[in-house]
Amino acid sequence: MTRRAVAGLGLAALAAACTTTGNQPAAPAVSTTPARPTGDVLGSGSVPVALLLPLSSPLGQSFRNAAALAVSDFPQGNIRISVKDDGGSDQGARAAAQQAIAEGSQLILGPIFSPAVAGAASVARPANLPVIGFSTDVSVAGPGVYLLSFPPQQDVERIVTYAASQGKRAMAALLPDSAYGMVAEAALREVAGRSGITLVSVSRYAASRADLPQKMQAVAALAGQIDSLFVPEGGDAAGAIATALTQSGLAGGRVQLLGSGQWDDTRVSANPAFAGGWYAAPDKTGFELFSARYTAKFGTPPPRTASLAYDGATLAAGLVRAVPQQPFAPGVLTNRDGFIGVDGLFRFEPNGQIRRGLAIYEIANGAARVRVAAPRSFTAAS
Repeated sequence: MTRRAVAGLGLAALAAACTTTGNQPAAPAVSTTPARPTGDVLGSGSVPVALLLPLSSPLGQSFRNAAALAVSDFPQGNIRISVKDDGGSDQGARAAAQQAIAEGSQLILGPIFSPAVAGAASVARPANLPVIGFSTDVSVAGPGVYLLSFPPQQDVERIVTYAASQGKRAMAALLPDSAYGMVAEAALREVAGRSGITLVSVSRYAASRADLPQKMQAVAALAGQIDSLFVPEGGDAAGAIATALTQSGLAGGRVQLLGSGQWDDTRVSANPAFAGGWYAAPDKTGFELFSARYTAKFGTPPPRTASLAYDGATLAAGLVRAVPQQPFAPGVLTNRDGFIGVDGLFRFEPNGQIRRGLAIYEIANGAARVRVAAPRSFTAAS
C-alpha cells in the first residue's frame, strides 16, 4: 500500500495489514462463530474482540470513541468490538475479562490503567487470550500481555542517545519527585552510562514545584561544567519550568535543553524559555489527521492518548484481514517488521513491551519542527 492510501483510509489499518509478513508459528484458528455480546458493540464483523475501559471517565469515553472511529474507517476488517466497563480497577477488569472470555472474544484491547491491566491479564493468560493494554507501566507486560502505549523510558533513551551523537558529554537533570521522575531517572542513568555522558547533577523538585526555582538556580551554578540539561516534564508544569529557566538565566541557549514526549504540547513550544530545546516524540502527522477526523465526528478534540485505542482497533482489524486463520498468534503480534499506526512505527517485543520509532523535534519560533524524522522501518532505526 502507498503511504497516501494508508493516510487516506484510517491511517493505521491498511499499514497494519500490509506489514504483517513472514512465516508465523502455528496457532489455533480464530473462531468466527458469532458470540452474543452485551452492551455497546462496535462493528458487525465475525471476529469478536473486547475493549476494556473505565467508561465512567472522560478518558475512557474518548478511547471508546477512537475505537468506534477506527471500526468505521476500516469496515472490511471483519471485527466487532464489545466495549466493557472495567471501572479502572483490578477487580473490575477481572470481571470484564471473564465476560469477554464467555462471549468468545479472541483479543482484549485495554485496559488503560496498570492495576486493571494486571487484573485482566490474570484472567486472560490462563485462557490463552492475548491482551493489548494501554498502560505505560512495563511491570504489567509479559508474554501474551502487550502494551500499546508511550513508555517514558523510550523518550529518555531516544533524546539522550541523540544528544550524545551531537557531542553532548556532561548533563544535568531536573526531575519531578514522582513515580514518573523515578522511571525517568532510572532510564537516564542507564542510557547516559552507555552513551558516554557524565551526569554532573541529578535532582528532583517537589510536586508543588515550590522548590523548582531554587533547584534551577543550583543547576545554573553548574553552567560552566555542563553542556545539556534534561527537564522532561511538560504539560501543566511548563509554565513553572519556563519561569525557573528564565530567572536562572538558563533559557536562551546557555545550555542545550532536552525534554521528553511531554514537551509535545503548545504550552511548551509557544513559550520562549524552551526555544532551541530538543525532545523525542512520535511523528505528529498521523495524530493531526486522526484528531481532525475525531473532532469532526464527536465535536471535541481527542486527548493525546486516544490514538492508542484507534491504533489497537485498526491493528486488530488489519491482522484479521491479513492473517485470517491466526491473526492474534504471538508470532503475528510480535512481527519484527512491526506496524505503522497513527503515532508512527511500533512493534511488540516478546516480553510484551513496545518499541516505537520516535522523531527528534526542536522548538523554534514558537513551534516544534522536525529535526530528525521518525524512522519508517526498524531496519532504518537500527
